[in-house]
Amino acid sequence: MDHACSRPNAGFTYIGLLVAIVLIGGALAAVGEVWSTQSQREKEVELLYRGDTIRKAIGAYVFGPGGSGRYPQELEDMVQDQRSPQVTRYLRRVYEDPMTGMADWTLIRAPDGGIMGVASSSKDAPLKVRGFNAADEFFRDATCYCDWQFIYVPPLRKAVVTPSPQAPPSPRVTPNPQGTPSPRLQPHR
Repeated sequence: MDHACSRPNAGFTYIGLLVAIVLIGGALAAVGEVWSTQSQREKEVELLYRGDTIRKAIGAYVFGPGGSGRYPQELEDMVQDQRSPQVTRYLRRVYEDPMTGMADWTLIRAPDGGIMGVASSSKDAPLKVRGFNAADEFFRDATCYCDWQFIYVPPLRKAVVTPSPQAPPSPRVTPNPQGTPSPRLQPHR
């Protein structure tokens, strides 16, 4: 008789064990999702760092020793620039794309055929869509990492404008009696 009483308890123990396994599985899935998201965010930070490093290296190559304002033909040209008597290194090595884990960057070519920038070859959707620095503001609302294009754009030279001696005087606003500016423009006297 004692053996018959323990059978109903065995069923409850089995159901309890199944519930515990389901709860543990759900918790592990949630932890896995958080870990995956965190891992992707870390890769995004690394992509922004490496892309910016390559962009700056391109700029240093263009204006560096022996530079003639030409872009590098290959990424390896920035690892060992041999255009001058002393070898110059703008990059330590050709970095891997953190999103793919390989050095399979999409090269963005300048009109002269040189490399003016790189982009990730990953078609995955980024988690980060806002809050970029000024140089990367064009990445806002990108739909894939391949839209994050790290392009070196040479700075614009400031033009000095000198007024012509025959230039007409600039107009000025004359106040009306109520103290607010009049919409009429009158020349200086």
